[in-house]
Amino acid sequence: TKTIMKKYFFFFAQCAARSRHALRGKHDAKSRVFADLSRDEYAQVQEYMLLQKDLCISTRQSTRPDENFLFLIELRVPRKAEVLTYLDAQGPAPRREATVVVYYGTEGYVKEYEVGPLPNPSYHRDVTRERYGVDLPLSARSVTIGEYILLFQFIEDRVFSPLSTLLWESFGVDHEHQLKPFEQMPRGLRADDRHTWMSFCRELSGLYIQPVGFEVLVNHRSTNASRWRVERVFYNGQYFDSVDALQDAYSAGTVKKIVKTPWEDYGSLKPRTRPLQLGPQLVNPEGARYSVSHNHILYMDWSFAFGLSAATGMRVFDVRFRDERILYELSVQEAMSVYGSMTPGLGMTKFLDSGFGIGRFAHELVRGVDCPYDATYVDTYRYIDAAGPVRTPNSICIFELYLGQPLRRHFADFFHNSYGGMANSALVFRTITAIENYDYMWDFVFYQTGAVEAKVHATGYISASFLVQGSLRHGHQVAPNVLGNIHTHFIHLKADLDVAGVKNMFQTKDMEYKNISLPWGLILHMPTLFSSQEAALRHGAKTPRYLHVSSNQTNRWGHARSYRLQVYSFAGEHLPESQPEERAMSWARYKVAVTKHKDSERSSSSVYSQNNMWNAPVDFSSFLQDNDNIHNQDLVAWVTAGFLHIPHAEDIPNTVTVGNGGGVLLRPHNYFDEDPSIDSPTACTWSPARRAAVRVTVWPACPGTPAPRTYRFSATAASTAP
Repeated sequence: TKTIMKKYFFFFAQCAARSRHALRGKHDAKSRVFADLSRDEYAQVQEYMLLQKDLCISTRQSTRPDENFLFLIELRVPRKAEVLTYLDAQGPAPRREATVVVYYGTEGYVKEYEVGPLPNPSYHRDVTRERYGVDLPLSARSVTIGEYILLFQFIEDRVFSPLSTLLWESFGVDHEHQLKPFEQMPRGLRADDRHTWMSFCRELSGLYIQPVGFEVLVNHRSTNASRWRVERVFYNGQYFDSVDALQDAYSAGTVKKIVKTPWEDYGSLKPRTRPLQLGPQLVNPEGARYSVSHNHILYMDWSFAFGLSAATGMRVFDVRFRDERILYELSVQEAMSVYGSMTPGLGMTKFLDSGFGIGRFAHELVRGVDCPYDATYVDTYRYIDAAGPVRTPNSICIFELYLGQPLRRHFADFFHNSYGGMANSALVFRTITAIENYDYMWDFVFYQTGAVEAKVHATGYISASFLVQGSLRHGHQVAPNVLGNIHTHFIHLKADLDVAGVKNMFQTKDMEYKNISLPWGLILHMPTLFSSQEAALRHGAKTPRYLHVSSNQTNRWGHARSYRLQVYSFAGEHLPESQPEERAMSWARYKVAVTKHKDSERSSSSVYSQNNMWNAPVDFSSFLQDNDNIHNQDLVAWVTAGFLHIPHAEDIPNTVTVGNGGGVLLRPHNYFDEDPSIDSPTACTWSPARRAAVRVTVWPACPGTPAPRTYRFSATAASTAP
């Protein structure tokens, strides 16, 4: 297969070398204002922080919780007004700065610093209260590699060693067969808790679907690991107050014992049949029609800058179509899941993935599976919970995709037999993040119609629990003694639209019937919303079918130039607002919310929300409390999409992307005078000549044709002579 692929792509590489499409635009070095920090810049910031001896910071990955640890370095995106002055008004380049997060284990708090300028930083400034309005407690921090090292040693010494007989008799644990912990979150029931339920699973493929019915609650709130303790134990549906209590009950025979069964690797993704032939592949026989330079991409009429935040993941900036800015920013904000279970760990689980770092887990992409062989692959660098900047090769891919259908077409079968059509191809900007069990495939898609789509598909392994009495209220059995637990997937996206400028409005459109002389007539209903609370459209409430960010400019026909937000989502119910953890995910109340742009409201969540849900430093609902005027303002649309997942047998061995996703399509609506794809070189037409012959004109983008050619077809035979 490798030999065939090499020959296959060598052939098309030769074709590409002979023919290269001219780009419609030019790469702009100003896009680097949005560029992620380089390896050298990360190293410069790290070195500067280590030189501040009064901070006493460590960068060792084994740093203990009672020490000070430099956890995160990331680009601080400049203020929007500064960037627009630089991009549009020949103003000075904004100062390049980094955000630095330090965990102060010696003091009991977390600090955020602004460090700059880059290169060669010379100052740092504590911006914690400025950004969040509160001090950040140490309990809000993520669990670092250093803390995990201590946790796993604690489990070995305080749980596994005392229960070695039980582990062997119940689960077959020995030197070759081990159990691995899968932690659940949040870590407790109230602020400052750090009590984590650890569920144990067989160390087999997809360990998340191999639960054994044994869980422990570890209190690791103290920064001194010698003070950690096991507070509760769960075994085969029963609770015990300590490891000793379980051991005593097990020895006395007063507990219903789990019967050891052979280890079955039903989560393996190893192919069960040999491939018979090579499947279809994506190629660019005349070379790519897009270009990537540093962090800037050109494609047909599109241009944009891109980045990958370690905390929140994929983002693009200064998105332009025909050199007009459509979006200032389109970015992932958060991914959230809420579970139901009879077992304690999953029963209280509410994952907020930015607490782990969404972009942190963007791993290397596999050619031919994750992305086409012929895609352009980009390496990324990040600094999070590491001893230095980490390079991840091929973690972003860019490719033009033929979507297998016409974008538009018409065959005229009355009066003339003529045809016009255009293949639907679009540029895809992709990364895939694998956080614990779930893999999210993030796509930003740029169409030749001027539309942009942001979407996500989920795959990976479900989180499962051991089957105990009452479990079937929370899902379906999917394997021996294994329940696939019901859960939600909510994704939050930020779309800072600049539609024909930064003075925009939010308008809805829908249909209604009026009793007029017909007697009923279908008319257009078009209210404009003037405040952010009016524009906060809750899940469950009736939502107008058309949602528009509009401008004061009009197209040729007198209609406001606008972009429509078309959300497609199959999300479940949001967590009730009465729940204390809901504040950390209040953005999920709204299908769409539109606010006035503020630099202080950069993100709808934070890396501290996962472990401090009860006092989350970012509460999205507070963005709406001022009830700002949103008429003729710089507007940001916040979009929630997702799906309810009730796992079923076909989620074994793991979940497929088909049908498991959601997103938003940003479509031009009266923004142009006509469909801009009519100017695309990807169209072809044919029409009849006079008399009995048909004349067909084939344009360059039709497959295999290097230049426009015209062919004549008679009623009985075809001639290929031009």
